[in-house]
Amino acid sequence: MQTVPNQPSAIGDSAAKLTAADSVRVQAESWLSMAPAIPEFAAPVKREIWEQRRAGMRRELWQLLGSMPPRPKKPIVRTLSHEERDGYTLEKFEFDNGAGATVPGYLLVPLIRREKLPGILYCHWHGGQYDVGKEELFGTNAVPAPPGPTLARRGYVVLAIDSYCFGERNGKGPGGPDETGQAGELTASKFNLWLGRTLWGMIVRDDLMALDYLVSRPEVDPQRIGVTGISMGATRTWWIMALDDRPSTGVAVACLTRYRNLIEHGGLKYHGIYYYVPGFLNHFDTEAVIALAAPRPLLFMTGDQDGGSPVDGIRSIEASVRPVYGLYGKETDLISVIYPGIGHIYLPEMWEKTLQWMDRHLK
Repeated sequence: MQTVPNQPSAIGDSAAKLTAADSVRVQAESWLSMAPAIPEFAAPVKREIWEQRRAGMRRELWQLLGSMPPRPKKPIVRTLSHEERDGYTLEKFEFDNGAGATVPGYLLVPLIRREKLPGILYCHWHGGQYDVGKEELFGTNAVPAPPGPTLARRGYVVLAIDSYCFGERNGKGPGGPDETGQAGELTASKFNLWLGRTLWGMIVRDDLMALDYLVSRPEVDPQRIGVTGISMGATRTWWIMALDDRPSTGVAVACLTRYRNLIEHGGLKYHGIYYYVPGFLNHFDTEAVIALAAPRPLLFMTGDQDGGSPVDGIRSIEASVRPVYGLYGKETDLISVIYPGIGHIYLPEMWEKTLQWMDRHLK
């Protein structure tokens, strides 16, 4: 009979891994046991109660993000260039965010249009690719196909900006040009914490200014706006929908993360400092943020091997948020797909689902 080489060793390795995982959970539970209890979230039995509660929760979120500068009512946008490409025009623009930074962006407008078109706010990822930012629209560094041209040729007006520390904004934080190509979010976070606000709040604030510009464009139907992204772009997606009612749908790939479960799995290392909001868990966990998007259609797609998004946390989010959608009779408008054996990646199948989802809900 043929023997299986190294079988005892493989079993031993498995046991060691199990022991390591248990050790992580024990240590996490020790920290959590001495921390204030994280409030439980549950949908109320009546829609009217939820809508009153929802308004208060949104105010809490804004308070947690910190003392941010008031957002200008309408961004003053300067168009830097305009060119015609295959199936769309490309505009490069910039606006002053009123907080000491210039925000560069791209706008793609389909060439053929007979009426106002749906718009998509595209949120780029992190991926440690500080030099990319909004250029993700034209590459396949994060998405299986260049998302900008693909969506524009499909009939969407597409807008993307560089987030703090990325693309043309890399090396333009408080750490100066010495941080070009590096993780400038560390010094940017320190600066904002000293001012009583969060880098995450400032990132989302810029996104909402970009949304202000998108809905103001004469080519765009402001009632048909989608928002999407992978990884950091996914997290931006569901925070934007939590804080603003203008997006009518969203698609988020990866980073559906329940924070308590992330702690329990030793996963805090999977997310950069920009991501953390002081005091958040004293009020609620992720499910409360995502519930604020209800009843608008939301699609989440996550790999079960994505260390930054533990599956037990995803299941908990689904169980908590779906009843909120149920208050509107919209349970099927919250879709969460978990892909077995997949890590932090955007599959071609996921991209096709994104396109179909946007078509269904925006056209």
